This record gives sequence, C-alpha cells and structure tokens, in this order.
Amino acid sequence: MNNFEQIQNTYKNYRDDYSLEQRKNWYSKVADAYNKTRPRYPQELINRTVELAKLSKNTNILEIGCGPGTATVEFAKLDCPMVCLEPSQDSCNLARQNCESFPNVEIINTTFEEWELQPNKFDTVLAATSFHWVSPEVGYPKLEQALKDNGSLILLWNKEPQPSYEVYQILDEVYQKQVPSLSRYEDRGTTERIIRKLGENIAKSGLFKDLVFECRECDRVYSIDDYLTLLSTLSPYIVLDVQKRDALFDDLRNALSKNLGDTIETSYLSAFHVAWKKGKS
Repeated sequence: MNNFEQIQNTYKNYRDDYSLEQRKNWYSKVADAYNKTRPRYPQELINRTVELAKLSKNTNILEIGCGPGTATVEFAKLDCPMVCLEPSQDSCNLARQNCESFPNVEIINTTFEEWELQPNKFDTVLAATSFHWVSPEVGYPKLEQALKDNGSLILLWNKEPQPSYEVYQILDEVYQKQVPSLSRYEDRGTTERIIRKLGENIAKSGLFKDLVFECRECDRVYSIDDYLTLLSTLSPYIVLDVQKRDALFDDLRNALSKNLGDTIETSYLSAFHVAWKKGKS
C-alpha cells in the first residue's frame, strides 16, 4: 500500500469509526492550538487561485470546513459574500473573531453533510485542507449541486510541516521507543505525489473539468513548544491515548532541546486544485 492509499484509508476509517457528532468536535479541544500553529497558505498560491477562478467582490463563495478561518481571511479580503461552514463550535468562535472586520462573511456552525443545500447559488466552493473529511460519494455531488453552471471548485492543501531528514532520524529514535506507527518522513517528491493524487477524486466524480494543480514549498521555524503544539493538532496524535501522547511529547521535547536548542526548522508543501463544474451539455 502506498502513502496516498494509507492516508485515504486513514480518513475513511475516521469517517467509519467515529460518529458524525464525534467528528464535529474533532478539533474542538485543539482549536486554539490549530489557530496558532497550523501553517498559512502562501499569498502567491492564493493569488493564483483568485486569478484562475476569476474571483471578485461579486463572487459568491461557499467554504467547507473553514476551521478558525485560516484561508477564509485571505479570500474575505476580496470583499465578496462568503458562507463558511464549520462543525466545531470552538473553531467557529475563532473564525468569527478572525473575520470580524469582514461583514460579508457568515460563519455557520454545521457540517457540510447536514447543511441544507442551496442549489445553483454559489460561484465558487472552497475547501482548505478539509475536504478529505467528507466522503467523496456524498461530497462531490452535493457541492456540484451547490455551484452555478461552470462554477469553480478550489481545494487548498497544506501538508504537515516536517523537519529535515537529519532531524527526523533523531526523532525516529523516540518514535520507535514510544509509538512506532507515528514515525513518518516524506521527501518532496512523495509529498507532491500524495497531494496531486487527491485531485483524482475530482476527476473520478465525473462532475468537473479542466483540473489545474500547482504547489509551492514553504518554510517555517517553530519554537520547540510550538512544534509539539502543532503535532497535537494532527489527527494521529488527537486519537492517541493521553498518557501515551504526553510521554511521547516529553521525550520529543528532550531530544529536540538537546540536539537543536530552542527552535526547529520545518518545511511543508502547499498546493491547490482548481476545477470547474461541467454544467449542462
């Protein structure tokens, strides 16, 4: 099984093993941490999606799983009307705070699955590192119905920041001792293939056309504490037993502080898929 299939199966298992109510609150306990430490999307990439999808202040946008508004704020700067769906109440509260200067942004506390469909209303549907939580069988038909003919779909992706391979080797000793299943390193090529393949579901749906994919490599320096806080927002760590997670983080902190000092340099791949609703033939 390749890396992409493993990730696909992981999120399918989350959808199968946890109720919708549990998944609504998946990030609730780490909402502040998510807002603080999850990487932002590079402005260059945001600008490219705006250009490709021809977004303007007259564009009606539906955002699926806006979280604390990580991407929302950048699109809200267009001064266009946005309806943003977010299942976690804690994340909704943060999104409203982060978007309080944008009166055209409406944050609704609901899942995309439970949201009452408004057919043919939106010019663009946006999802920023969130659409993998929605079953493709449910998600693509519903968002296709929400879009106007030839409306655009924008899927943004941020892979989790990771240290260099040399630092990974140091951390791997801790993981092998504590939780071997969480030890993972992906080179640039593997990461790009994983994100690129996420676009296959768009094509498989048969509802969209003219798929465009672009990506950029980004860097971010974290304090050791902030890096561990970032890890706490990732799903494999969220589902980890609390005592096991605490023990893991203690050992990771010691290893990082001993070998790196106060900070850790990371890199991550940021990307997008843009496609257009086929419309009536």
